[in-house]
Amino acid sequence: MRGIDTTFLLAHELAEIPVHAQARELVRQSSRNGDAWFALVPQVLMEFLHVVTDPRRFQKPLPMEEAVARAEFWWGAKEVRQILPGPETIQLCFRWLREHRLGRKRLLDTQLAASLHQAGVHRIITQNRKDFEIFGVFQIEELDS
Repeated sequence: MRGIDTTFLLAHELAEIPVHAQARELVRQSSRNGDAWFALVPQVLMEFLHVVTDPRRFQKPLPMEEAVARAEFWWGAKEVRQILPGPETIQLCFRWLREHRLGRKRLLDTQLAASLHQAGVHRIITQNRKDFEIFGVFQIEELDS
């Protein structure tokens, strides 16, 4: 099972992102191979909605209604395991913030990493390798542009 970072979701959904075709192909290939299981946390969907609708970031941002529909599709997809953070996740997040001396700009990535790790997810798809390498618990997959 692969954890999904917001960067992967954006690449999959927006054609203007350079790795769009690779993101779509990864999902198709995973479905064909029978390993199309993805772990998704709610915060990734909220960040997706925030970013994908921003006209300052994209030439063709999605209208909120369409963005919500796409987020709902991902959350309800049979290939997606919904991951909800629990008390242990928050404690791990606090521990990693202290251990790695991470600041305010690393809060959401650290919470995502803790949520996935607590759920037994060992692989993550992201375009921000350095955000997750520091924890030393993930096999990181990046799409080639």
